[in-house]
Amino acid sequence: MDALEIMSNLDRIVPYYQPIFSADEHKIVGYEVLGRYMEGETANSLGNFFHDEDIPEEYRREVEDIILTKALDAFSAEKHDSLLFINRQASGLLEDYGESFLATIESYADKGVMFNQIVLEISEADYSPALDNVLRYYKTLGIQLAVDHIGEVDGDIRHFAGSSPDILKVSLRALRKDAGDQTYKNIIYSLSMFARKIGASLLFETVEVEYQLQYAWKNGGRYYQGFYLAKPSADFAEPNQLKDMLRRKCGQFILYEKKALGSVYNLVDIIETDLDVILARAKLLPKEKLLEEIGRHFNHMCFRLYICDENGFELTPNYFKKDGEWIFQPEYVNKNWSWRPYFLENILRMRKNGGGLISDLYSDIETGETIRTFSYPVGDNEYLFFDISYDFLYDQEGLLY
Repeated sequence: MDALEIMSNLDRIVPYYQPIFSADEHKIVGYEVLGRYMEGETANSLGNFFHDEDIPEEYRREVEDIILTKALDAFSAEKHDSLLFINRQASGLLEDYGESFLATIESYADKGVMFNQIVLEISEADYSPALDNVLRYYKTLGIQLAVDHIGEVDGDIRHFAGSSPDILKVSLRALRKDAGDQTYKNIIYSLSMFARKIGASLLFETVEVEYQLQYAWKNGGRYYQGFYLAKPSADFAEPNQLKDMLRRKCGQFILYEKKALGSVYNLVDIIETDLDVILARAKLLPKEKLLEEIGRHFNHMCFRLYICDENGFELTPNYFKKDGEWIFQPEYVNKNWSWRPYFLENILRMRKNGGGLISDLYSDIETGETIRTFSYPVGDNEYLFFDISYDFLYDQEGLLY
């Protein structure tokens, strides 16, 4: 199937529609338009055609326009109130400052298709200042913007922040290849934080197995798309076709999350109870002796201990377990940790509530291990920091969630 064959048989080009499901309503809220070339009963993807830079630009644009028109015909005929996700190449939009695309959409207004039902998908790598101007104009009309292929190609999502994207599309393909890839998970976490800061929703695509769906749910995905839920088809799928299944899966995810959170807070209770006993017994001991007492009691659990004041200055050496033996590291005295994210916020929370706090999972700067840190007030404006080892977390159910 080469370009000339496609251009000689434009009547064989048809749109297919892949459903996009919402986390809050558990139903289909939109459909992504995908190009297909029909050979008998076989629908062949046009993805390679659109991404082959050897194919003349005008060929690709003509095929794009055919797909768009046929999709809008079908969409308007069924009087949909859902969203229609439309892929466009930036070069085509820039040729006439996006006016022809806009005119096509506008021509369906009397058939019930509104600008706010259109979600324009643009690849992260296609950003340019000229494109930004076009996208900002579209946004004033109500057209929504989705940035696609985030992290998959050379690009910088920060460029699109000024265009105020409504949706960031993130592929979960890498998660399928390696479910334990912590670096990838850290990137997803950062993207979820970025989306929250700019007011965008996350759409996780290539959801192909249940684990990916659960991961998308846990990491703030508002929308889901992939073969696990529905494959592209020539017709618009019924919006509520998976409502019961998604409700059931969501219920299972919630139970799992509650159980994992329960494990974490049970650990907090255990540490606090034991610490209170140690502190009552050793309250008159010098700080270094207190660290030794705590290290001895929690030898199976922690690998680093130290005490800071309320401003983050370290009042003790680090008490560090190296090769199974505890040692003091005096070079850490007077180091300041207030620059760490959430440090001062957590100090104020402990001062207000009186209890301890446990962190989420993160990679330790010095050891590279995935750990959690427990912090606890141990005196007037003095706070213990208690680093819990990966080995301990791994051995306990629910602590590596």
